[in-house]
Amino acid sequence: MTEHPLWPDLPLEAWSETCDTLHLWTQVAGKVRMAATPLVNHWWNVTFFVTSRGLVAPSNYYRGRSFDIMFDFVDHELRIAASDGRRECLSLKPMTVADFYAEFMQRLRRLDIDLGIWTMPCEIPDCVPFDQDRTHEQYDAAYVQKFHQALVQANHVMNQFRARFIGKASPVHFFWGSFDLAATRFSGRTAPPLKTHTPNVADWSMAEAYSHEEWSCGFWPGNGGLGYAAFYVYAYPEPEGYGNTRLKTADAAYNKEAGQFWLPYEAVRHAADPDTLLLGFLQETYAAAADLARWDRGALERTAQA
Repeated sequence: MTEHPLWPDLPLEAWSETCDTLHLWTQVAGKVRMAATPLVNHWWNVTFFVTSRGLVAPSNYYRGRSFDIMFDFVDHELRIAASDGRRECLSLKPMTVADFYAEFMQRLRRLDIDLGIWTMPCEIPDCVPFDQDRTHEQYDAAYVQKFHQALVQANHVMNQFRARFIGKASPVHFFWGSFDLAATRFSGRTAPPLKTHTPNVADWSMAEAYSHEEWSCGFWPGNGGLGYAAFYVYAYPEPEGYGNTRLKTADAAYNKEAGQFWLPYEAVRHAADPDTLLLGFLQETYAAAADLARWDRGALERTAQA
């Protein structure tokens, strides 16, 4: 079995408590970003981006100044850097979500950034407000670094895949609500109203996210139910017969309950050529959805793809 050092071992059971804590910490910072940026279609304004050191939420704005928020997973710091040259840092180490929330908001106030947020986590069932959460407090720096390295590799391949599409497409970006790296392609047509409900998210908010016909892919560490890291793809609305698509990617499978194709991260990291395997999975699942939904592929793709 092939081992690729650039694709680290990332068993969820080894860092699940850290993963849950980090998820909530990113939600605190993400909600500040949401309060400091104008709404962009599908909530693209609230996302983070993968960098060589971690995750960054850039160019937030408050009363004449911009500020960046960066989770540095190399030095294990959260940094807030303002356009006037001022900056604040917070060490990333074991601490409760309540303490992280208090420390983060205090550092914003030191920079004269006074933004209030709704303290209830989003997209997580049976949760408590940030300022009351003294249950989640783990931070395993070694596994956070592994998670970051996996994000770096996934981001690289997903950006290669995104470059093939010339229609409307999202950046490759990280959603703190669902805690996943994602990229989305659009047919150009509007979509039917979404009928599902997401915990602690207003229905109008999800309607904005799914307002247009789309195909989406992403990387998820597996917290919140799946139990293992995986790459996923789905189409909304899902065209008839999509789940019956026979894939060439041997380890990929369709989960009817989730309405998604999943490819385990382990299958990718043990492949002879991880990048090629992942690109093939993304391409064949996209092509099946686009063909079944009758997208105008000739107008949307840079070159014809098999």
